Amino acid sequence: MGKALDGVRILDFTHVQSGPTCTQLLAWFGADVIKVERAGAGDITREQLRDVPGADSLYFTMLNHNKRSVTIDTKNPEGKLVLEALIQKCDVLVENFAPGALDRMGFTWERIQELNPRMIVASVKGFGPGPYEDCKVYENVAQCVGGAASTTGFDDGPPVVTGAQIGDSGTGLHLALGIVTALYQRTMTGRGQKVLAAMQDGVLNLCRVKLRDQQRLERTGVMKEYPQYPNGTFGEAVPRAGNASGGGQPGWILKCKGWEHDPNAYIYFITQAPVWVKICNVIGREEWATHPDYATPDARLPRLKEIFAEVERWTMTKTKFEAMEVLNEHDIPCGPILSMKEIAEDESLRKTGTVVEVDHPVRGKYLTVGNPIKLSDSPTDVKRSPLLGEHTDEVMAELGYSREQIDALRTAGAI
Repeated sequence: MGKALDGVRILDFTHVQSGPTCTQLLAWFGADVIKVERAGAGDITREQLRDVPGADSLYFTMLNHNKRSVTIDTKNPEGKLVLEALIQKCDVLVENFAPGALDRMGFTWERIQELNPRMIVASVKGFGPGPYEDCKVYENVAQCVGGAASTTGFDDGPPVVTGAQIGDSGTGLHLALGIVTALYQRTMTGRGQKVLAAMQDGVLNLCRVKLRDQQRLERTGVMKEYPQYPNGTFGEAVPRAGNASGGGQPGWILKCKGWEHDPNAYIYFITQAPVWVKICNVIGREEWATHPDYATPDARLPRLKEIFAEVERWTMTKTKFEAMEVLNEHDIPCGPILSMKEIAEDESLRKTGTVVEVDHPVRGKYLTVGNPIKLSDSPTDVKRSPLLGEHTDEVMAELGYSREQIDALRTAGAI
């Protein structure tokens, strides 16, 4: 059985993280992704944060699996003709250039439609239409303008960005969905269209519960599930909530045995209402199950700090894995704080293909993330990232260029 996106050809004009995240996902699903790069340089991340001299960095390799690389000088007239031929042959063009860059190259939406009316042009931009649409945006900027930073961290500290790349990779995932949706619609209309994923919009989409809370705050002036309740104060905007869960089931990060020397010896614990009696039994506070100050969710809300302190006294007698084992026996929701080292060494994640070891001809073996989305009829094979221009001749031959023509284009500096 073939791959889900067999037959779909992607012209990949992306670089760094947001766009490559999108096109790598499409490649994992079977699309033929042709990454267009500058000769002699390529994607800037090939050399950023390099840990092996002369080898492509992990930054690049972990975002460009299953792709083919071609080098084209789009400023060269002959190179521009090659690009036009690719546009005519491909289904989707994906780009995350600075605003207006594609137009300045001579490839406006109108020109692309002339070359291929079925072409889908998908773009990552920092902002959507509006006063900031011409501004560049990077990961942490996106987290700030999308509402994530203002609501992350503790109330007595500054805004904090998260280690999860919700601005770059998060927007890339949104764009991939937009592309697949546009491809589906094309099967009925026969027409291509533009797809836009703005980083600010993507981050806000991931922060929707905070927009929910903003409206609740404006209406009631208080949010009882936040740690500021009942003794703190609420201002006009949603405050930083520490490790509160953001939902109707209060949760917090608690110390476990060894926390004094292990910065990740912690567990996330949720005081889920349906298992409250079990929680009381596990931590040795059976009387709380029926005490009017603790028996109901509403009664517990103003006492959450006290409750979590008592639970923590219990978790500190167990390692995070011992605590998780006991709690899971009682269906009490929890999760250990896993370090990147623990994740890298987790055999179960390797068995599912969530963590994959890949062999590279220059840098050797390295670990990377696999496809987070599993299809039963289209398993993902993670293949190494391409060397710069590795597939130029191969792709040119597929476009109908002869060996002599390819050599001539290379001599002219077009490829």
